[in-house]
Amino acid sequence: MSVSFEVSGSAQGPAVVLLHSGVCDRRMWDPQWEPLVEAGFRVVRPDLRTCGESPAAQGPYSDHGDVVALLDRLGIERAALVGSSYGGRVALQVAALHPERVDRLALLCAGRPGHRPGPEVREFGAAEDVLLDAGDLAGAAALNARTWLGPDADEAAHALVRAMQLRNFENVLDVTESHELPEPEIDLAAVAAPTLAVGGAHDLPDFRRIAAELPTLIPGARHVELPWAGHLPSLERPAEVTDLLLEFLHPTQ
Repeated sequence: MSVSFEVSGSAQGPAVVLLHSGVCDRRMWDPQWEPLVEAGFRVVRPDLRTCGESPAAQGPYSDHGDVVALLDRLGIERAALVGSSYGGRVALQVAALHPERVDRLALLCAGRPGHRPGPEVREFGAAEDVLLDAGDLAGAAALNARTWLGPDADEAAHALVRAMQLRNFENVLDVTESHELPEPEIDLAAVAAPTLAVGGAHDLPDFRRIAAELPTLIPGARHVELPWAGHLPSLERPAEVTDLLLEFLHPTQ
């Protein structure tokens, strides 16, 4: 495997893997990183392919396969997965295909395998394509920050999302061939881990619906909608999301 990652905390602590949104990289978890380590967790955060410091794949791969390979590399048999947006989609794939490897699952405005985009997501994608086709990567990055960050996000959060997305765009400029494997069909009823599905009241309707519907698909899943949140709540009110995660992930609970 060739994904870039960071790991910190006690090797004896329960493992938590943080999976970033597709518009971000592992830096989106900066506000949660140290608090989780200080709480006794062994915390891992990778950059998915072509995001942040991870290069494009040179052979067949899948993002969920990369996550499992990283767990194997680090000698982690079971971990809690925290996934934001696309990272939540990847976390769902891991939890459904390898339920024995996942002991808790926290999904922040997650994507869902098999979900068909609604009109708002398609409209965003068309606007992004216009900017990218014109070579305006910075403009497309700014569009992403405006779209995905909620009203409570400060300018530092906007600047970080713009920088992460711009780098991701730049990373794929020279990619001429995708080696990503087709997505496997999954049954979300196979997910065995306690699951928290978080939605944001200011998010696009697709992601609000996904979060609300997950308890009907995953046995025992719990849905919470944050009334203040957009699509990236961990960057919008970092302290509140950190507390939410600590409460859900704490091994004594």
